[in-house]
Amino acid sequence: MGLTGLEIFKQLPKKNCGECGSATCLAFAMALANGKANLDNCPYISAAARENLEMAAAPPIKLIKVGTGEKAVELGDETELFRHDKKFYHPAAVAVLVSDEEDVAAAIARFNELEFERAGLKFGADMAAVKNDSGDGARFRETVETVMRLTAKPLILIAENVKVMTEALKVAAERRPLLYAATADNYREMAALAGEKGCPLAVKGCGLEKTAELAEKIVALGFRDLVLDSGARETARTLADLTQIRRLAVKKRFRPLGFPSMAFTSKEDPLEEITQAGVYLTKYASIVVVKTAAKQHLFPLLSWRQDLYTDPQKPAQVEAKLYEIGQVKEDSPLYITTNFSLTYYIVAGEVEASKIPSYILVVDTDGVSVLTAWAAGKLTGEAVAQALKRAGIAEKLNHRKVIIPGYVAVLSGPIEEASGWEVIVGPREAAGIPKFAKTLLSRS
Repeated sequence: MGLTGLEIFKQLPKKNCGECGSATCLAFAMALANGKANLDNCPYISAAARENLEMAAAPPIKLIKVGTGEKAVELGDETELFRHDKKFYHPAAVAVLVSDEEDVAAAIARFNELEFERAGLKFGADMAAVKNDSGDGARFRETVETVMRLTAKPLILIAENVKVMTEALKVAAERRPLLYAATADNYREMAALAGEKGCPLAVKGCGLEKTAELAEKIVALGFRDLVLDSGARETARTLADLTQIRRLAVKKRFRPLGFPSMAFTSKEDPLEEITQAGVYLTKYASIVVVKTAAKQHLFPLLSWRQDLYTDPQKPAQVEAKLYEIGQVKEDSPLYITTNFSLTYYIVAGEVEASKIPSYILVVDTDGVSVLTAWAAGKLTGEAVAQALKRAGIAEKLNHRKVIIPGYVAVLSGPIEEASGWEVIVGPREAAGIPKFAKTLLSRS
């Protein structure tokens, strides 16, 4: 729970009644500390003690939900500085900025096109950040209505004028948008509005110290669904602030900064902007708001996010079986690869690009790549022979030839000896498959 057994014991009623399932309050406290008991099991704990213990048990960074339904975005609830220590739980949300002074329908049309597929996973931009550049409450409300009609994804409403925000919430409150932002000048009104409408609230400070003070003031008002923005816009300063927020929350349990954080890109050149956004995704923004909505800019950023938020202790895997690419025939080529997800989808994509219908036999290597599997003894001649037998591929082909990755050409002999199939050494990199396949076809 973050507290020791003795620290918990001091706040228990010390009745030793046994109704919690433990013989004594001390035993119950030790069980709580080890995560083997639930605070609800104690019928006599005081409200104050319960609140203190629940606060201590809470994750260092509060979980905040923006939006409703299946499109809702969850932020925070992180417990680590480095993903290899455990994992990161909630991928950072990428929001695209939409101004109420631009062609909103065209902007949302571009936003809706930001859908991609990579390594078998589908992803895209997560949120639309609607900004009140006009200063006109009616226009902002109309813009928000248009955005809501054209996309079901969560919204960030950007307006520091409380009256303008109130106007927008007349139509948007049901979608539970993130309200941006509470400042030193308007935090009381913004917190009251967010509480009334049940929406999360962004806190915009001027540096870490002021941001923490402002968050404390809002929490004291009874509102806790916060997202932090230190106010920095220069890359190095923002990076430092994001890192300090995470470190203070995780390592020091500093509650005023125990909320998800967000950052805005400031670069005008799209390539520089995406590089800047990549820095913020890496260290440790829960929301990054970008200006560009071009596919060629967002795809690398979202791909980087996909890699960053995979669980390093559980390699992404595909099912080890025989796959068909295109309308295969009895003379179609047969490729061998491993069941590491990224490897398979890259190989499958290149095989498809060759426009030659082919089989891909995926060998179970516990989800690791070709060279790693070979070095670990998971990709062997015997393993390939067994995979060929299990797949029953011999009954589907009029030839006995398999194509293996060029990096493991050393397996040619062991595979031929174990399976009786002829081995053809393919290209080292998957990118070489289309040219290799056409050359192979011309020879046959």
